[in-house]
Amino acid sequence: MSDNPSDPWVQVLRLPIGTPIRLHANGRSWEGWTLPPDPLSTPRVIKLKVSSGYNVGVHVPADAKVEVRSGSPFGEEGEPRRGGNPLSPPPTAAGPRVLLLATGGTIASRVDYQTGGVRPVQSPEDLADVYPGLFRDGPVDVRTVSEIFSEDMTPADWTRLAREVDQGFHEGYRGIVIAHGTDTLAYTASALAFQFRRLPGPVVLVGAQRSIDRPSSDGPLNLLSAVRVARYAELGEVVVAMHHDPSDLVVDLHRATRVRKMHATRRDAFRSLNLGPIGTVSGEVITLREGHLPPQAGFPEGQFGFGERGALVWLVPGLTPEHLESACEDARGIILAGTGMGHAHRSLIPWIRATTEKGVVVGMTTQCLEGQVNPFVYARGRELQGAGVLYLGDMLPETAYVKLLWALGHSPEPARVRALLTTPLAGEMSDRRTLEEGTAA
Repeated sequence: MSDNPSDPWVQVLRLPIGTPIRLHANGRSWEGWTLPPDPLSTPRVIKLKVSSGYNVGVHVPADAKVEVRSGSPFGEEGEPRRGGNPLSPPPTAAGPRVLLLATGGTIASRVDYQTGGVRPVQSPEDLADVYPGLFRDGPVDVRTVSEIFSEDMTPADWTRLAREVDQGFHEGYRGIVIAHGTDTLAYTASALAFQFRRLPGPVVLVGAQRSIDRPSSDGPLNLLSAVRVARYAELGEVVVAMHHDPSDLVVDLHRATRVRKMHATRRDAFRSLNLGPIGTVSGEVITLREGHLPPQAGFPEGQFGFGERGALVWLVPGLTPEHLESACEDARGIILAGTGMGHAHRSLIPWIRATTEKGVVVGMTTQCLEGQVNPFVYARGRELQGAGVLYLGDMLPETAYVKLLWALGHSPEPARVRALLTTPLAGEMSDRRTLEEGTAA
């Protein structure tokens, strides 16, 4: 590579990552923010993030002109390159310490151009290269907890992750960020919420629908916002930080026990159900809404671990008692996702009654996207309640399932499991809601 300072390619390489530029090349002009060049890319090709959020590669010929502009897609200035790619971590400000726990999700992975595969980030150097500006306000330490797809997460992984969070707070970190795959992110969020009775700072789960090497990645905004929340927000609970809408402007903060992935591919895939987001992040501004939990003094109060032999069953037309018995064989607890306000086919009631009489805990939720179950509106609900079914209000089915496993892990007594399941513990259920929160008139 030429070292001639008048060479536009050299000029571009010496700019800090995240610098907004206008590049005049090849008979047209490009505007965007500089990204790290790919090591095995075609020579003299720079990557730019353009205003639409997409990444483009632009060839920089010898007669190109480079104009530095103002503004940043990351809400802050990028970090300077040191000798090209990869970066060494920049000096950090003396802000509060944040711990990033990586579990193997898309957001904490990058392309390895030597192999063509994807590998997790494992150091500040990796983070600085992939997410410019992350260290501006203070240190972010990286700890790899696992390297698995989120669909391979198990309750044992939830326990291990909670213990890492506990250790992080004991080590003096102000907040914890967990980079996680999006498929089961909501399950893990609930699992963490039920394992902690109090938290001295934020625990922020964050994911990406599109990896950093892909056009229109949502990773940078999500992760930078999550780190900002962990570093500064007066928050003492588990939340999920993901895009508010398809644009790169606002990130929503969802309560851990109220969030669901609603779309397979959209950048704004996550929604808070039966309760709006408890906060937002817009640039450097964090807004927390009424009802969020503030930090609690001291160290976390953890109740770790999950039981086994729990089941979650969607009640669909044609489901028979034999199907239920097969799906719930040896179960100590069952969550039913009923139709409407918590209903099931009449043929299932005798099996349910016999099951609860054996000491198996059976809870009822709704498979509707929003709303709550109620046994007192229709006769079928009263019949099911009479058969021993617990009605769980507006708790989401997946949240109820995680809570059931947690309860089974903390008591062998069905009566105690029933009491835990019906007691609000982590904002997972409420007595009443407004029309804006999804209650029908």
